[in-house]
Amino acid sequence: MATTTLARGSSDSDRNLEGLSVKSLDEVDDSELDPRFSARGVARNASDSESTLPSGGLRDNEKIYVEFEDGDPRNPLCFPRSKKWAITLVACWSTLRDLNCTEFQATVGFIVYTLGFGIVPLVTSSFSEEFGRQPLYIVSAIGFMCMYLLIALAKNIQTVIVARFLQGSFGSTWATMVGGTIADLWSPHDRGLPMAIFSVAAVGGSGIGPLVAGWIEANPKLEWRWIEWIQLILCGAYSLFVPTIMRETRSSIILTRLAKKVRKETGDERYRARVEDERASLTKLIYMSCTRPLLLLTTEPVVSAFSLWIGFLWGILFCMLESIPGIFRDLHHFTVGQEGTVYATMIVGTAFGFAGTFYQENLYHKFVDRRGPEARLVMACGASIMLPISMFIYAWCSYPFVPWIALCSYGRPFLVYLAVFSYLADCYGPFASSALAGQSLCRNISATVFPLFTRRMFQAMGYNWANTMFALISLAMVPIPYILFFFGPKIRLRSRFSRMVAEAERKAAEGKQKEKEKV
Repeated sequence: MATTTLARGSSDSDRNLEGLSVKSLDEVDDSELDPRFSARGVARNASDSESTLPSGGLRDNEKIYVEFEDGDPRNPLCFPRSKKWAITLVACWSTLRDLNCTEFQATVGFIVYTLGFGIVPLVTSSFSEEFGRQPLYIVSAIGFMCMYLLIALAKNIQTVIVARFLQGSFGSTWATMVGGTIADLWSPHDRGLPMAIFSVAAVGGSGIGPLVAGWIEANPKLEWRWIEWIQLILCGAYSLFVPTIMRETRSSIILTRLAKKVRKETGDERYRARVEDERASLTKLIYMSCTRPLLLLTTEPVVSAFSLWIGFLWGILFCMLESIPGIFRDLHHFTVGQEGTVYATMIVGTAFGFAGTFYQENLYHKFVDRRGPEARLVMACGASIMLPISMFIYAWCSYPFVPWIALCSYGRPFLVYLAVFSYLADCYGPFASSALAGQSLCRNISATVFPLFTRRMFQAMGYNWANTMFALISLAMVPIPYILFFFGPKIRLRSRFSRMVAEAERKAAEGKQKEKEKV
């Protein structure tokens, strides 16, 4: 077995490996490797090392794997807190910039936008885990900004539709990759607040968009094109921050770059990052990367259950959003600008939900030693009951004689989103982006399909009974977080990806405990 002493046999090696530890195959951490690669990679490396063991104890052709030492500032988990927060806030800002919720764009481009938003992450999220997150952030920011310009200057509806699909494709990067970035930077014990801010941006942005867009469109001097121009300005400002503040946070990518640098400077080809030996041909790598979100969605019960729940809630949320203009215009005679103002209740609801996350964090730290990641689900269990209640209220307050303020209690799934993002990040660690891409597919497919029948459904059933139907379905899904809360550990132990991450975390904890005992 390779040891640190043998690996650092020269002063040049010491200098090049400063801050890194070196390990043999048996010592490396596989927690960031796709388990579909690992078995083949281990077998290949084992065959590589069957040569005669020299007197020094290290085989001549045995790989020497580089990893971060504890406290290495190049490790994203060890970045200064100011740097972590800068990256986190810039990443979360990206989820707050969509204002395209006017009636014109809802009827023309909304469906193709959510379609691109749901499908493209199947590719981009996994690519970020294999090739790095920073390049995708930069490309997506530029592409997203250019689509605003294209829509603002569009002369026909076909241009708008194509641009909206491409815009949804570029924008989908942040819906899934921000969660992965937060998982890269923050340990589970510190991840609650960053994930809450991400959820605020994702959910609260759905209210800010129509609030601003409604009043812009109501102004005859501005109309809908200025929605695009304003967003173009905001996106341009964001694009300046991405290359200056955002840094690569995927540790396997950083180690790969460091290993290449060590090989170049020492001339010793044995120094490698573990992930390098797990990469087969580019074709196989692309296949593995693109299928990972679907694999997690279909084979990991945790991802499947949450995706079903959040997909349905996201779909009915958009149905309710679709019904707001009709209800408040027909029953309460609101103007376009006033209709947009109604969406401010989402911002208020999100603010209350964000305040509740601090209590959830206290519960998490109180129960995490006993419950593990399931401690993230305490308040989500309560939210699962409140959601159908708010839907029933919304359904049966849809009368002209009921004050309009009563309608503003419709379901706000903020705590559900927070639970999804945080819980999946804890359970799937380095594969968080792929897990979030799987649930994002369900979520955005629902957002694509539900608006197709919303208006006819409301016309046929009326606002009361249509929303009552949604409330009843939501009521049937109440057990999902409770099942995961009580049986999550057993469920995760039967899953390849989550079990691998859990075992790696257990070994790391045991290693730290042994070091403390030695001291």
